[in-house]
Amino acid sequence: MADFFDDLNEELIEFIKEQKIFFVATAANQGLINLSPKGMDTFTCIDNNTVGYLDLTGSGNETAAHIKENKRLTIMMCSFTQKPLILRLYGEGEVIFPRNKEWDKWKAHFNTYYGERQIILLHIKMVQTACGYAVPFYEYKKERDTLTKWTEKLTDSEIKEYWKEKNQLSLDKLPTGLLDNN
Repeated sequence: MADFFDDLNEELIEFIKEQKIFFVATAANQGLINLSPKGMDTFTCIDNNTVGYLDLTGSGNETAAHIKENKRLTIMMCSFTQKPLILRLYGEGEVIFPRNKEWDKWKAHFNTYYGERQIILLHIKMVQTACGYAVPFYEYKKERDTLTKWTEKLTDSEIKEYWKEKNQLSLDKLPTGLLDNN
């Protein structure tokens, strides 16, 4: 029931645009596997082989640490509406920090949010679709504004202090590179 492609086609790009939630999976060479739900209109298709999301300040930073170690990244989306579909994007991840010279180039593809931490790009190596027949129906109500309200209460220096305390190491103590000087 699965089909495989080398890149995204227009139909799959349209499917991606309709999704309100996506899931990001990474793993270090050893240790814990990370699987994180994401949302808030932070995902975009840049071209048929490149997608990405604007990663906002959060309680951990596993994805950046794992990508720094081995670049493996999988993003999954699935339909919770009438037409069932599961979409997996496999490939190599790249982390772009605000201090990087290519930040402005990539940031132009995303909406602006306070507390932007990094951009996570996925350079697609393989696309898989599957039926999604067992995925239940769910109804989208609205975006949560909790993260936005929390970050808007903080100054830039308070956000950087939070990053220093919570976002520099993965759960397995791997460095994320978030506050590196290079």
